[in-house]
Amino acid sequence: MIDLVKKGSQTAKNGFKNEREICDKFNNWDSDIDAQKWLTLMGYKLKDIEYVSAEVLHGYKSDVNVKIQIKLKQALDTENIQVKLVSNKNGFNQVDKRWLSHYKDLWNMPDDVYKLLQYYTGENLPYKNNVRDSRRMFLNEFSQTEQNTIIDWFTQNKTLILSDIIKGRGMFSAEWILVAQKITVNARWVLVNINQALQHYSDGDVVITAKGNLHLGKVTIQRKGGDGGRPTANMLQFKLDPTELFDEE
Repeated sequence: MIDLVKKGSQTAKNGFKNEREICDKFNNWDSDIDAQKWLTLMGYKLKDIEYVSAEVLHGYKSDVNVKIQIKLKQALDTENIQVKLVSNKNGFNQVDKRWLSHYKDLWNMPDDVYKLLQYYTGENLPYKNNVRDSRRMFLNEFSQTEQNTIIDWFTQNKTLILSDIIKGRGMFSAEWILVAQKITVNARWVLVNINQALQHYSDGDVVITAKGNLHLGKVTIQRKGGDGGRPTANMLQFKLDPTELFDEE
């Protein structure tokens, strides 16, 4: 089986349809070649496994996790795998979305940063005229001092923020991330350790983009928008491209 897993990214002959199907593959590990490859990549010797029990979890994050209990001959292990199904070869995927106040409490966000982000999300209307959108402000519409305040705070808290929005906390925190194409034939998949994913997406500086949003390494922070003008459009969201991991193994 080690010879079958030369790298973390491979092609599944029958493809993937949904998260439930991935969960079922783990439950049928003894006859499912993909699950056997995943378990081997995670460091398990198939001959030592007595059974695998997998279930789909919906935690506080927007992602779907698969919790796996692996009964070995001398131990019982539990692994949380964050599953991302993608339809396109590349494209951004929402990984976390909450009201700004939730992030303020989670990260002890200072009042000056919180207030500026309230203008950005649209919770507060613009404090000046001649902005591009009368409902909110873009980050590059703030003064240079205000922009520096935002950049400095996100730079200082970059590691904590990325860990929370990619890995999560507590019982739903992920040890692995599995990205699979949502097609039925010859779908690519990649399984990487969550710390490897964090290292990849943290690469890069904190910068305000030309469109007035924020790049936190390879992660984009923006106002959610849409929702037919409902208040939920004013939530803050974090987006990344999961398919970048296909080239990271």
